[in-house]
Amino acid sequence: MFDNLSEKLDKALHVLKGHGQITEINVAETLKEIRRALLDADVNFKIAKEFTNKVKEKALGQNVLTSLQPGQLMVKIVKDELTQLMGGDAEGIDLSGNPSVILMSGLQGSGKTTFSGKLANYLQSKKAKKPLLVACDVYRPAAIDQLHVVGEQIGVEVYSDRENNDPVKIAKAGVAHAKANGCNVVIIDTAGRLAVDEQMMTEIANIHKAIAPQETLFVVDSMTGQDAVNTAKAFNDVLNFDGVILTKLDGDTRGGAAISIKSVVDKPIKFIGTGEKMEAIDVFYPSRMADRILGMGDVVSLVERAQEQFDEEQARKIQKKIAKNRFGFDDFLSQIQQIKKMGNMKDLMGMIPGAGKALKGLDIDDDAFKHIEAIIHSMTPDERSTPSKLNASRKKRIATGSGRTIQEVNQLLKQFEQMSKMMKMMQGGGGKKMMQMMQNMR
Repeated sequence: MFDNLSEKLDKALHVLKGHGQITEINVAETLKEIRRALLDADVNFKIAKEFTNKVKEKALGQNVLTSLQPGQLMVKIVKDELTQLMGGDAEGIDLSGNPSVILMSGLQGSGKTTFSGKLANYLQSKKAKKPLLVACDVYRPAAIDQLHVVGEQIGVEVYSDRENNDPVKIAKAGVAHAKANGCNVVIIDTAGRLAVDEQMMTEIANIHKAIAPQETLFVVDSMTGQDAVNTAKAFNDVLNFDGVILTKLDGDTRGGAAISIKSVVDKPIKFIGTGEKMEAIDVFYPSRMADRILGMGDVVSLVERAQEQFDEEQARKIQKKIAKNRFGFDDFLSQIQQIKKMGNMKDLMGMIPGAGKALKGLDIDDDAFKHIEAIIHSMTPDERSTPSKLNASRKKRIATGSGRTIQEVNQLLKQFEQMSKMMKMMQGGGGKKMMQMMQNMR
């Protein structure tokens, strides 16, 4: 996420992070490089220029030149200004209606239908709502089928009417169906086009007028950069929408849309899509995104995701097993499953401060644990619960069964043994021993 922008901003700020002499000349050079980095990320020239002017004004106002740590102070100023540029505070979603009606808008290919499902899943699992998805895209081939597949995947009802080709009537009937069936949120998926046209705008304006939604959200593909911002403006002029959804932030995103969309349409980014899975949806926090853009990671979001997947009952069972030295590969496997539920692996690693730079160029996919799972699944239940039984012949059989090498099996056993010892030490309070062990593992 924003790898190129992060790298260029880091280079721009590097001069001031060092211990060299800080002058008005190299501060000006740093700001010039920051502006260039923003323009390369497809941020509008006017916005990039205004941004660096504000940073310069704050920097000189806070005496960066005479500060003991000018580099750190400059980074803080840039981070604060980035946060403000992207909206300042996180904005919630209005769920006041009964039912709450959410109208989804955007161009074809922006990920509108998929995100409608993600939003329904989020509201169902995190906000204890009973959502209804309504299929109002009567033009795109298989659009209704796609929404039904998504609904079935997340266990959410989908209302559609294949005999009707009037989106306004379908939307109104969907809201009536929700009221009759106890659904307290209605998410209306509308048709998109390959480009903004008058017919599409008239149609969505008519739907908007007929159902008076609590929330009108504009869904945009973040990989389209400045085009996304221009499209958002065209939609906002007609709909006066309430917020923006940025999809495909896990792709090769330059960052222009995320950084400049708020200042162009004066509407907050409310959610972001960070992967293909239905759980890959996050509330947009401008300050956390600014941290990530500047390579500082996002520990708060990482901890929140971990807490969402944390199973207290399972944790207690594992603690008892560790205490009795009975922690086995089945327990290890369950821990891996919890980590996988937290989301895209590269996205998770990017939340660790400094990891983004270290991982540059590395391809970390969601199958990062695949070979470990294959090895464990090739063990018998007895071998999983008692790893000490794994002799040479058993290891050979496991390697053959999992399609891996004996060296990989041995490596996993060694890592498992070290992890088990560390977990036992953490329980026993052996902090010094654990530190020594971690040094030996390097």
